[in-house]
Amino acid sequence: MEYSPITALNRTFAVSKVFGNEKAIIEAEKLNLKGNEYYHGLLGYLYTEINNELAITHYEEAIRLTKSEAEQQTLLKHINILHPSEKF
Repeated sequence: MEYSPITALNRTFAVSKVFGNEKAIIEAEKLNLKGNEYYHGLLGYLYTEINNELAITHYEEAIRLTKSEAEQQTLLKHINILHPSEKF
């Protein structure tokens, strides 16, 4: 089998569903995929309701890294849900 960052991120998402977001955050951070928009999008999702400021920080980084306007809009929606008083 060959390593794939996307497969590792999918596994981390599955960990969140079975063991919770805090355990998944630990697993995600071990991947250290700081230049990957999906990594930051996943961390944004995982930090939601644990630390909304960190969630927003990760969503903003995912927006910065992605070239897809549709993906940027989806990530902005997540930010606006977490921080409705400031529209981004």
